[in-house]
Formats: sequence, structure tokens, C-alpha cells
Amino acid sequence: MAPSFEKKVHYRIESPDIVKTDVLDPLEYQYRLQRDIDVVIKQPEYTSVCPMTGLPDTGCITIRYTPDKKIIELKSLKFYLLQYRNVGIFYEHAVNRILDDLVAVLDPKFMEVTGDFTARGAITTKVTAVYERKK
Repeated sequence: MAPSFEKKVHYRIESPDIVKTDVLDPLEYQYRLQRDIDVVIKQPEYTSVCPMTGLPDTGCITIRYTPDKKIIELKSLKFYLLQYRNVGIFYEHAVNRILDDLVAVLDPKFMEVTGDFTARGAITTKVTAVYERKK
């Protein structure tokens, strides 16, 4: 028999497959021949849901990268991250998926994505995934 909360709570946990990268809008980095830069972007209101319980997961996603030819347009990044709102995904998978998607779109020299998630059950979790282009 299903627990009582499963009978009363009506919402749908979305699959990570609904997250699309075509909303990401890369822009030309016009100073690429002059210098490398370190870009740090923070999204302190990231949300997804636990794939086991459907309960909300929240935290801060920090994206740090050294661009080559492209930088990310921030509004498009915001819409990309908003797609995770009802997606059932583990922290570790979310951080790796965000890294893989951004690397595929931007082809940076270096990128690091960190998810610093708020406490659930008195346990906090911080996950970091790193990409470094082979030389």
C-alpha cells in the first residue's frame, strides 16, 4: 500500500530529458586574442526536485569558466537553468549535466560548475565538476 502522502500530493516529476540546450545563446568573445578572462556566474535560486521523493531541492549554482571564442548570454542561461524547476535529478547529476551542456555550447578553455545545496535532513551537499580542455 502506498504511503498516505503519495495519495494526496499531485504533481509531476519531470525527466531530465526535458532540459534543452537550444535556449542557450552563445556570444562572440571579442577580446579572445588579447587576453584570457575568468568569468564567474552565480545563480542563488536554483531549484529542482529529488527524484526519489519529489521534494524541492534548492541551492546556488556557480559557473566559473575561461572562454575561448564564446561567452554565454546571461538571460539565456537563466532560462536554461529554469528548466530544472520540476526535474527529478540528483545533485551530482545536475552539476555534471549543466557542465556538459555548457561545454558543448561554449567550448571553453576551462569550466567548473559547483552546486552548493541547502540543507535537507540537516545535511548540506556541495558538488563540483570540472572540465579542462586538453592541450
